[in-house]
Order: sequence, then C-alpha cells, then structure tokens
Amino acid sequence: MKCTPHILPEREISMRGYRFIAGIDEAGRGPLAGSVAAAAVILPENNNISGIADSKKLSAKKRETLFNEIYEQALAVGVGIVSQKEIDKINILQASLKAMRLAVLDLRCHVDYLLVDGIHAIPTAIPQSTIIKGDSISPSIAAASIIAKVTRDRMMVEYHKLFPEYNFAKNKGYGTKEHKLAIQRFGCCEIHRKTFRGVKEYSG
Repeated sequence: MKCTPHILPEREISMRGYRFIAGIDEAGRGPLAGSVAAAAVILPENNNISGIADSKKLSAKKRETLFNEIYEQALAVGVGIVSQKEIDKINILQASLKAMRLAVLDLRCHVDYLLVDGIHAIPTAIPQSTIIKGDSISPSIAAASIIAKVTRDRMMVEYHKLFPEYNFAKNKGYGTKEHKLAIQRFGCCEIHRKTFRGVKEYSG
C-alpha cells in the first residue's frame, strides 16, 4: 500500500483507522563486519522531539541526544539484531528483514500498522506500507533509523575493545581503506562477514 507524498505517512494511516503505527528501519547492511540492527518505534501523535531526521544526516552527538529522547517519549521501542554468522548463512537482505521482524516482535505495545523503510515488506501478518527513503518522510521511520544506528554503533565500539587492530570504533565495520588494509594484514576476525566481497578479496 502506497502513501500520499504530501501527507505525513503516520497521519494518512491514522485517518484509515489505525492507531498504533510503528516505523521500521535498519542499520548495517553495507559493512564488512558486525551484525545488522533494526528498530521499530511507535511515536505519540504529539511528541516534543525536535530534529528527528534520517540518522545518516545527523552527527553522532545529535544521534545520541535523540536516541535518549526517543526512548523517553516513544510509546514503544523494539530492537532486533541478526549476527554476522547468520548474515553469511541467509544473505544480508534476508537478515535485514529478519532483524526488522524481530524489532516488531520486541515492541512492548500493541501495533496495528507498520511503516517500513525501503521496498521490501517484512514477513508478518501486520498491515504495512513500504516507503522508499522513508527515513526522510516519516518521523517514526526516522526515529527507528536513529535507534538502529546508535545501537549498532555502540556494539561496534565494544567490538573494538576485542579487535582493536581493525579500528571498529571509528569505521563501525564499514569498508574504509584503513579497514581493508587491516584485513589484508591481520586476516579477518570472527565478526567479519566472510561472504562479503570486500572481506574475501582482502583476506586472501
């Protein structure tokens, strides 16, 4: 089901009689290492969160501030994580959709409609709309993108303590030149996505 571009998706869906509308987004499809994380967020109709936007357009400091505000004001927040091992088994698209479904299941609130970033529907019986560039159109999807991004970035900072040679605290697992050279020098570690071309090319 498509949403009308000039109306907030949440408002349009609520006009159809749906009350608890969750925005869904993921973070970490592109990196060479680490899990993929997804979030589901149900925002109250009248919230006081200023500056919600696509997480990629925000500074790390602003994302952290909004992360806390979203958790404080949201009706519900759910998070889903799928590991790099499962990514290698089922591919990154299926892993991303699974993480999104897990995020919905993690919501501690009834949900009757989903707004999903992208073009792929989540495997669930809950009614939903997919929205291309939804994180730039839907406040709840943008909020989900922030939760997913900050959650995943924090995980990569923790991994940096175990594998400092790859500088995960800085690159968050993405295929930077420095990261690829580290793979070439040290080989891949247990959190690398072994099926990804950037890992296979540089690890031997």
